[in-house]
Amino acid sequence: MTRGFVLRQAVGAALAANALRPLPGAPTSVVAFFSGWLTTELAPHLLAVTAADAAQHAARHGTRTRSDRIGLALAAASAAGLAAVIAAGRGAGAEAESALVEALGENYTDRDSAIEHSGRPVWRQLLNPFWMRNEAVTRVRNLAYAPGGRRARLDIYHRHDLPSKSPVLLQIHGGGWVIGNKDQQGLPLMLEMASRGWVCAAVNYPLSPKAKWPEHLIAIKQALAWLREHVEEYGGNPDFIAVTGGSAGGHLAAMVGLTANHSHLQPGFEDVDTSVQACVPYYGVYDFAGDTGIKAVLQRVHSGLMPMVLGKQATFPDDYRAASPLAHLRADAPPFFVIHGTSDSLIPVAEARIFADELRQVSDNPVVYAELKGAQHAFDVFPSIRSISVTQAVGRFLEWSRSATTDVPAAGTESA
Repeated sequence: MTRGFVLRQAVGAALAANALRPLPGAPTSVVAFFSGWLTTELAPHLLAVTAADAAQHAARHGTRTRSDRIGLALAAASAAGLAAVIAAGRGAGAEAESALVEALGENYTDRDSAIEHSGRPVWRQLLNPFWMRNEAVTRVRNLAYAPGGRRARLDIYHRHDLPSKSPVLLQIHGGGWVIGNKDQQGLPLMLEMASRGWVCAAVNYPLSPKAKWPEHLIAIKQALAWLREHVEEYGGNPDFIAVTGGSAGGHLAAMVGLTANHSHLQPGFEDVDTSVQACVPYYGVYDFAGDTGIKAVLQRVHSGLMPMVLGKQATFPDDYRAASPLAHLRADAPPFFVIHGTSDSLIPVAEARIFADELRQVSDNPVVYAELKGAQHAFDVFPSIRSISVTQAVGRFLEWSRSATTDVPAAGTESA
């Protein structure tokens, strides 16, 4: 019994340590991500389990043996680490709000009362974070936006009362361009915005290695074209569409925002307006060619992933830059809210920082950049102390972007 207790607490302490300071280096990055991601966002639950395990062991066995004392010491270290992780998560709301104020001004919420909307009760989401439902939201599944089977389908989320002329949010899943599904990511944000009266769409797209760049982006633009034609049937306003996504989805969201109406990326629908009115990439990939010079980016560029996504015939650096948001910066880019965690084990935070800085130098619209202390990759997949605060901040940014477009009414209201 004591040996098992020591082992459990040793594992817990190691997980807490990795959450605070992820293991560095490419060979350990995936392990560091998975363990760090779950530990970081489930820290309150793990802290409760650690405390209960330690209390039960102390009550039954006391501190009679050296193993008892080692196990309890490890439990104390784990608890201290998890408490620090929770404190970092609690700071995310202030970090995101500071980024909004810096880019939009102290009085940015004065533009419209909808920007102040507080969102859904938090405690219910934290109690069971994997039960992501909202009784006020309806989901319409598997609408075909183009030929191509299940990889060319999207889901619509809207409030039960089907508000008219509502702003639209397009969610793009991640998965390294090779895995992933529209059912798996972006749910907290979509449920939040749909409950406010927005219409949200989660999209599938062709995956590599079968699909080669730019097939992924072309499919997203086809979905955007479909929304422009059909979203009014679900209460949406085709004149205001924002785009978001995480990881590979963040890359694709950024490319959508930066390549509006590029005819070579719209074969067969060149005349369709594929612009978006706001862009919110989470922990995205912005440098495909290694132009930032960051070591981890150069390792990714020269890994086996890039030929899988771009095709073995892709030439370096031209074809790589063609897929790189950093190479498509433009003055008429929509407002951006770039979000990244300092503890991201898969995509270095410096890549996002450089992208946001260089986009600011070019864009005529605001570029908000939030760097979240201690946040891992995929921190927003389910509700947590951190992700709820960030979701609400993104909601304020999206409402601000909507209000900046004067002919788009607040969600759930009729246009004048």
